[in-house]
Amino acid sequence: MSVNVRQATIHDLERLVPLFDGYRQFYGQPSDAERARAFLLARFQHHESVVLLAVDDEGEGLGFVQLYPLFSSVRMARTYLLNDLFVAPAARRRGVAVALMHEAVVYARAVGAVGMSLTTAHTNEAAQRVYESLGWQREPHFREYVIAL
Repeated sequence: MSVNVRQATIHDLERLVPLFDGYRQFYGQPSDAERARAFLLARFQHHESVVLLAVDDEGEGLGFVQLYPLFSSVRMARTYLLNDLFVAPAARRRGVAVALMHEAVVYARAVGAVGMSLTTAHTNEAAQRVYESLGWQREPHFREYVIAL
């Protein structure tokens, strides 16, 4: 199986919906394809994220990564938050995640970003191994805090 990664467009919406819905289910959310479609459509319409889509030779969606633009005031430059990474269960262990991560870095560099960040669950050891094998380093200086609003 060959893996092709490209930037998704609004025309890929129907190919992305089941992947995005599967991503949410992976994190314990109930399936809701209509809300997934609406959420992704809004991101495309408002140019609020960059979605990279992995497809096979037949154009079947294998996985995606979603990047959100951020800015570093200290560095006075653009950065990206790699917020979502998902590979369809049938496509796992075939290099899809590595291809998506690689293309995310290529994209961010091409648009002049100075860094990327991501957060994953402490228990998601498989993903951590992938990230570390690609040169990502665990942030040693900062702790992340959140507040629900």
